[in-house]
Amino acid sequence: MKNKEINIDAEGVHYRKLNTAVRAALKAGYGKIKIKNVCGQRFIGNSLSGANVNIEIEGTPGADMAAFMNGASVTVKGNVQDACGNTMNSGEVAIYGHSGDILGHSMRGGRIFVRGNVGYRVGIHMKAYKQTSPLIVIGGAAGSFLGEYMAGGNIIVLGLKDSHPLAGDFTGTGMHGGAIYLRGDIDRRTLGQEVAVAAPDKSDLKIIKDAVNTFCGHFKFSARKILKKKFIKLYPYSNRPYGKIYAY
Repeated sequence: MKNKEINIDAEGVHYRKLNTAVRAALKAGYGKIKIKNVCGQRFIGNSLSGANVNIEIEGTPGADMAAFMNGASVTVKGNVQDACGNTMNSGEVAIYGHSGDILGHSMRGGRIFVRGNVGYRVGIHMKAYKQTSPLIVIGGAAGSFLGEYMAGGNIIVLGLKDSHPLAGDFTGTGMHGGAIYLRGDIDRRTLGQEVAVAAPDKSDLKIIKDAVNTFCGHFKFSARKILKKKFIKLYPYSNRPYGKIYAY
C-alpha cells in the first residue's frame, strides 16, 4: 500500500478542503501523495502518523506545515512559511528551498532538513522528549535568536555557499539544554549570555556526521567536502539559567 500514489492539485483550493483531501487519500490507502500548485495553504501534514506516509509538495505551503506530525515524511520542492514542524513528535521534513521564522517551534522529535536559509527564532523551545531527540539541519544560515530557550535536541548550521554570518544576534538566548553545531566560527558578541563554546568531542562528531550524510542524501551535496571544515559546539552553561531570579 505504501507505493500506491495519488496526485492532488491545490491550485485555488482552500486549506481546509486540501487537508480533507489529503486525509481522505490516506484513508483510501494511498501511501504517497503528490500535491501540486501549493500556494500558502496552511496546516498541511498536521498530526499525520505512519512511517509509510509520504507527502511531496510542489510550491510554497503556509504556516504550521507538519505541526504535531507523528512519523510521516514530507518533502517540499520550494520554500516553507513560518512554524514548520511546530511541536513535531516524529517523522522527517526535507525542504529544498528556504524556511521562514520559528521553524521547529517546541519540536520534541523527528528531523527537519533545510537546503537553504532559515528565519528568526528557529528551534525556539525545542526539547528532547523521553527517548526522542529532535534535529534541525540548516544548509545555509540562520536569523537571530537561533535556539532561543532551547531545552534539548540538536541544531546544525552548515553555512554552505559561504553563508555569513552563520547565525544572527542573540544565538542561544535562554538556552538550557541540547546543542548547536556551527560549521565555522561565530562572533562571540552575538551569543546569548547562557551559551558556552567548545570543540565537538567524538560523540558530537558522530551526531554531525550522521546528520550531514542524511542531509546530503536529500540534496545531493558532498558529505566529504562539508565535513572537511571544522565545527564548533554551542552549549548552555546551566540547565537552569534563570534559577536565581525566581522568588520562592
